Amino acid sequence: MADIISEYEDKLPAKMLDEFKENIPKGASDTKVRKILEAAYGEYKNARVCPGEAVGLIAAESIGEPGTQMTLNTFHFAGVAEMNVTLGLPRIIEILDGRKELENPMMEIYLKKPYASGKRIEDLRHLALQIKETKLNDISTEFSINIADFTIEVKLDKERMKEIGVTTGKVMDAISKQLKGYNIKDDKDSIILKARSKEDSFNEAYKTKEKIKGITIKGIKGILQVLPVKREEEFVIITAGSNLADVLQLEEVDAYRTTTNNIFEIEQVLGIEAARQAIINEIFKVIESQGLNVDARHIMLVADTMCVSGTVKGITRYGVVSEKSSVLARASFETPIKHIINAALIGEVDNLNSVVENVMVNQPIPIGTGLPSLSVKPPQKTPKEK
Repeated sequence: MADIISEYEDKLPAKMLDEFKENIPKGASDTKVRKILEAAYGEYKNARVCPGEAVGLIAAESIGEPGTQMTLNTFHFAGVAEMNVTLGLPRIIEILDGRKELENPMMEIYLKKPYASGKRIEDLRHLALQIKETKLNDISTEFSINIADFTIEVKLDKERMKEIGVTTGKVMDAISKQLKGYNIKDDKDSIILKARSKEDSFNEAYKTKEKIKGITIKGIKGILQVLPVKREEEFVIITAGSNLADVLQLEEVDAYRTTTNNIFEIEQVLGIEAARQAIINEIFKVIESQGLNVDARHIMLVADTMCVSGTVKGITRYGVVSEKSSVLARASFETPIKHIINAALIGEVDNLNSVVENVMVNQPIPIGTGLPSLSVKPPQKTPKEK
């Protein structure tokens, strides 16, 4: 079998051949193996694109046409505040525009055993609360300023603190790490903050009071809500908010499957190849949820275009379009006068190598039959004829 597979090394991709080695039964006869490989080679030849095919245009049509049938809905998880999922066309636009600030960032946190099985449901609930970001505002009942000496008093909610397993000492430590220049004192059911500087003012005290409300006491920064959900035989924690780098540090988390819908976080933590795959997965997720069907190759082409420079760039005038080598191609997208003036100032040359610029100057475009050019070499004269 290995000898027959080796015959196709220059015909089929290495990945396909590896899959054949794994999946073809060991006892299969040489005739059957050759038939399988021939059928695969035929399919592979049919799937390849002809030279000069306008793949970008076909990909744009294939994604854009079903996009007109997409709904503009946002799904809400019942019973949980702030848990929304952006679906449909708004999500596609979010991905393809390369937006860093998402409308509804979220994560799917897969867990290791025994948490994933859900047998110890109390431990799962406790872990979810450990992940959720708890701010000082969440465990306080009142913030007040003493006008006499400009001290800030924070009344703590002891029941809420007990529920999430936080002591007054931990609260004071968290505040002292994130707020410099203040003395912190424990006063039974409350904490009192006093500025070390002598130049106190009500304005400064008020600014500090508002600032300390957002101090993270426990959990992972950016994770606003958590929701354990059962999927088939295991539990997954879905979050509102995203912080991939910190979540992957947790021992209980399965780092191989945990993911976020923020492409830029994936790029920073796992690299550009992972970001490219995330773009493909996220677009597929939206398309399938809408009951549509788009060939994977079109989506892969878009993902490749966004990631080819080594960083994720949206399909906007600031992203992919700004990197085009042709002045006329950049000008055809948006803000044409700006592009043409800038090119004129530096004496930029357009070699008219692509489609858009040739359409603009009314020349044959270099796709399909316009790709090959005909040149006739005149017969060389002999020395006698000269």
